[in-house]
Amino acid sequence: MDTISIKEELKQLIDMENDPVLLPAIKELLNPPPMDPLLREKLISRSQKAIDDYKAGRVYTHEEVTQSLNRIIGK
Repeated sequence: MDTISIKEELKQLIDMENDPVLLPAIKELLNPPPMDPLLREKLISRSQKAIDDYKAGRVYTHEEVTQSLNRIIGK
């Protein structure tokens, strides 16, 4: 489905919708408040670090995470 078709379908669905709770939620989803530029940069930086760690193999297995958490909470 191309972009134009998706937009047309969304417009039709919105035109048919009368739920006073759903319509503001859709509006907020399509028009989010602006993000603080410093927060945005910090999130991007952390995401890139996580991607780099994953690509470099710096990851933990489920068992390693479980053992670490058990040590922290004293099990």
